[in-house]
Amino acid sequence: MRIGTPLTPSATRVMLLGAGELGKEVVIELQRFGAEVIAVDRYANAPAMQVAHRSHVVDMTKAEEIRRVVMAERPHLIVPEIEAIATDELAVIARQGVADVIPTPEAVQLTMNREGIRRLAAEELSLPTSPYAFATTERELARAAAEIGFPVFVKPVMSSSGKGQSFVQSAEEVTPAWAYALQAGRVEEARVIVEGRIDFDYEITLLTVRALNERGEIETSFCAPIGHRQEHGDYVESWQPQPMPEKALASAQQIAAKVASRLGGRGVFGVELFVKGDDVWFSEVSPRPHDTGLVTLGSQRQSEFALHARAILGLPVSTGLTQPAASAVIYGGMAAKGIVFDGLDHALRVPESQIRLFGKPEAFVRRRMGVAVASAKDTQTARDRALEAASRVKPRQA
Repeated sequence: MRIGTPLTPSATRVMLLGAGELGKEVVIELQRFGAEVIAVDRYANAPAMQVAHRSHVVDMTKAEEIRRVVMAERPHLIVPEIEAIATDELAVIARQGVADVIPTPEAVQLTMNREGIRRLAAEELSLPTSPYAFATTERELARAAAEIGFPVFVKPVMSSSGKGQSFVQSAEEVTPAWAYALQAGRVEEARVIVEGRIDFDYEITLLTVRALNERGEIETSFCAPIGHRQEHGDYVESWQPQPMPEKALASAQQIAAKVASRLGGRGVFGVELFVKGDDVWFSEVSPRPHDTGLVTLGSQRQSEFALHARAILGLPVSTGLTQPAASAVIYGGMAAKGIVFDGLDHALRVPESQIRLFGKPEAFVRRRMGVAVASAKDTQTARDRALEAASRVKPRQA
C-alpha cells in the first residue's frame, strides 16, 4: 500500500461523512499513517473537524450537497460515519469511479436503514432475530405492536445511539412512542421498526474486522466480545471481554462473519447480538467503529479506530486483547453551549484510567460529551474504575 504526503499533490485523501467522537479517533489514526483527512458534518466544530486537515458543513441528506463537497475535495476514499446520508448518491459516486466508498456502497445503503439490514439478516441470510414489523403511520404501529405482543421496542428506521427509541409496554404508550420516533429520527421519513423483546441474558458487540492479509486477500477476524449496558437505548458503559460459553461465542462469530461478508469491503463492523445460554440472536450492525467499542482504547493494542484505519488503508491488523478494560459515559447533564469540565485531575487519579472529552460545542442533558476508560486485571474492577472516573468529571456552565 502506497500513501502520499498530506497537503501535497501526492496526498492520500480520506473524507469522513460524519465527524463525531468516533470519527475523531479514526481521523487521528489515519493521520498517524500520513493520510490527508477531510471531515464533513451537519454542524460546525464537530469533534472530528477539530483534528482533520479541513472540514465542511453540509446537509448530507441532500444528494447535491454530497456531490458538491466530494467534487470539491476529490477524496480517494469516502468513509460514512452516520446514518443521515444520501446513500444513493454515494453509490453513483462510487460507480463513476470518483472515489471508493468504505466498506462498499451497498453496505452503506443497507446499514444506514434498519429496514434494509433487518431484511437482509432475517430474510436473505436466515439469521435468528427478534420478531419485527415496519410501520409508516401510528395506526400501523399500533397494529404491529399488538400482533407482535407487548412489550415492544419502537425505533426510527434511520437513527443511532438510541435516538427516537421507545420501550412500549401497552397500547396507551403507542402515541408518544410514534411522536418521539418522528422527532428524533435522522430523516423526515415517517417509518419505524417494531421489535419484539427477546428474553436474553446479556447483549454484546462483536467487533468484526475485514482486512487484507499478506496475500492481498480479505480475511475476517474478531475482537473479544464487548458487553454493554444501555439506558433509554443508548449505551452507558461497556466492558471487554464479556465472558460467554464457547458454543455461544462460535455462533456469534458465525453470525457476524455472515453479515460482514455479505456486506463486503474492508473495515470494522460493529455487530450487536443478544445472548441467552448458548443461543444467539442478531440485532444490528454498523459498518464502522461502534460506540461501545470505545473500551478498546484501554483493552487492545490496536483500538477499533486503529483497526478501522488500518483496514481502510489496506494495512495489517491485529485484534488481540492486552488486558480487561471498561468504559463509562460522561453526559452533558444540561442544555448549554461551551460548557466546562471540573474534576479532570481527580478523575485521572483513578488507577489505570483515561479520559476522553470530545469537544462537542453544545451540550444536552443526555448528550455524550466524554468517556472514561479504565483497565484492570479483571473486568469488574475495570468497570468500577471507569464508573468512578466518569463520576468525578463534573460538567458546568461556563
